[in-house]
Amino acid sequence: MKKLLNQSFLTNFIALLIIAAGYASPFYPETLKAIGFFAFSGAITNWLAIHMLFEKVPFLYGSGIIPARFEEFKASIKALMMQQFFTVENIEQFIEREEQQGGKVLNLHPLLNAVDYDKVYEGLVSSIMASSFGGMLLMMGGEEALLPLKQPFTEKMQHTLLEMVESERFKQALHQGLNAHKIGEDLTGKIEMVIDKRLNELTPQLVKEMVQSIIKQHLGWLVVWGGVFGGILGAVFGFA
Repeated sequence: MKKLLNQSFLTNFIALLIIAAGYASPFYPETLKAIGFFAFSGAITNWLAIHMLFEKVPFLYGSGIIPARFEEFKASIKALMMQQFFTVENIEQFIEREEQQGGKVLNLHPLLNAVDYDKVYEGLVSSIMASSFGGMLLMMGGEEALLPLKQPFTEKMQHTLLEMVESERFKQALHQGLNAHKIGEDLTGKIEMVIDKRLNELTPQLVKEMVQSIIKQHLGWLVVWGGVFGGILGAVFGFA
């Protein structure tokens, strides 16, 4: 019952009541009938036009245009997304704006924290022991003689790497390496693949339901105004 009590049903129902009143009322019966019939014809014509957008009606050429042209709708959706939102220029501008505002496209701090400084130290010790200093170091206690240097070496290495990645020279080199245009092209290609995959999953029924959910509720007002303007024309006709 709730489904029936929508804009289209109420408009047509009111128009039919006015027609019935024209047959029953002793006052201005012809005018009331004219208003009712004109309102009903305007409302029912607009309702049929809306119905024909979504459903194929036998013998009515052009009906069911949305499911029939769903491939064109899919192409239009893709064109809208790729040409208005996910363009290479838009992504490139976003990346450059983030860099200018201090947003780091590539944050190297987690990378520095993940460095195994113990292994770096062990590699340094191994290199020293394999060099010409190794024999001299053996006379002084071998690798254990270098243990007091481990903590200072680790701290100094962390500090040096941090200074390096935060230096202007490194940032400039990183910026040159991070080609915003190339990144934009890569991202655009991947986004297009995702959109294509999702659009390929769409069927005519899904496209129809998607468009219906967006506009059909508002198209109901076409029926209402068709009835209103039809009724006004009927009143003009009746009093003419």
